[in-house]
Amino acid sequence: MKLAVVGGGSTYTPELVAGLARERDRVDLRELTLQDIDPDRRETVGGLASRMLSAAGYDGKLSVTGDLDRALDGASFVLIQLRVGGQDARLSDETVPLACGCIGQETTGAGGLGKALRTVPVVLEIASRVRELAAADAWIVDFTNPVGIVTRALRDQGHRAIGLCNVAIGVQRLIARLLEVEPGRVLVDQVGLNHLTWVRAVHLDGRDILPELLSDHGDALAEQAGQPRAVLEELGAIPSYYLRYFYFHDRVLAEQRESVPRATTVAEIERKLLELYRDPSLTTKPKLLEQRGGAYYSEAATQLIASLSTGDGDAQVVDVRNEGTIAGLADDDVVELPAHIEAQGPAPLPQAPLAPELLGLVQHVAAYERLAVSAAVTGDRVQVHKALLAHPLIGQLPQADELVDLLLTSGAEYLPQFRQEALA
Repeated sequence: MKLAVVGGGSTYTPELVAGLARERDRVDLRELTLQDIDPDRRETVGGLASRMLSAAGYDGKLSVTGDLDRALDGASFVLIQLRVGGQDARLSDETVPLACGCIGQETTGAGGLGKALRTVPVVLEIASRVRELAAADAWIVDFTNPVGIVTRALRDQGHRAIGLCNVAIGVQRLIARLLEVEPGRVLVDQVGLNHLTWVRAVHLDGRDILPELLSDHGDALAEQAGQPRAVLEELGAIPSYYLRYFYFHDRVLAEQRESVPRATTVAEIERKLLELYRDPSLTTKPKLLEQRGGAYYSEAATQLIASLSTGDGDAQVVDVRNEGTIAGLADDDVVELPAHIEAQGPAPLPQAPLAPELLGLVQHVAAYERLAVSAAVTGDRVQVHKALLAHPLIGQLPQADELVDLLLTSGAEYLPQFRQEALA
């Protein structure tokens, strides 16, 4: 099997490499190719990857390249983990919306839309090359945010793609630690849209124990969610950390206006990580990588790749077409939920209808995501405006009017699809 990692110069890559080395009995990896457009990052990260794989006894081939076509040629899996515009663009996503009194965040709200506009066209170009060059049955695994929107764009154009996020596996591992059991015994029934999910059941050896968990470990679960325990108890579910942007909008906005943007912190962490990666004696991922975010990313990615390879049918939380699984959403909406991972692809587990307080918000954001994909693909300012109006974190005409210009101006370098409209 050949795995191509697009964005292989990411500081996340050693996390992925550690997972591949650990799971080499399950993942028959014969060739790993790390592709990145930044020569310094790909050589630095590629050097560490080589040392890590050598230390783990990997006897396959490792290639490090800037050539996308070379990376994709014959690949069975293509993992996309890129950030168009780097941390500078993320800083824009987190700060530009604040001027309009809106949350600044890189995956949701106006910032998330800015990132989607930059990212979707690039990922679709990559996917078109995958179709031409990779194995006929190759899978695209998207870890690039905003995962739901990017996966929707890929599926809209007929690509064999699955979205992947590390939120569910993080909750699963926390619960396993709280219960002092092996993670494989725990299945979190996390459902909704990417970064807009709730865990409505937790199965331990097939039995739902969520009520007991909320009673016995409510404080720890609330801390993970970044919200008061009372919210979890009222909902009877564990909301994603990202729900705090909706449930505590004004509080979060005030915090963002007074604090150092996360992008600034991450940029400094990345600088230090790359310095560590250059150390020729380093053969393991450094402890500092845990501060970068993306915990358990390697486990989630390697589990998914292994199960798609073998058709084990184990249940994992992934981003897929709804296809009638969640009542009240369109079949072509991309949802995040548990699915049996089989060789032919994921088969979503049946889901009970969402409660009204969950469904209303999901429908609202699903409509926004549909418009966001349209805006990113067409380069139509009107669609950008409609997407901003549709999003519950914005939804007001004056803010939407201002944000269209701010997003398209701040991201102009990475938004070629809008230049033709400006020239028309």
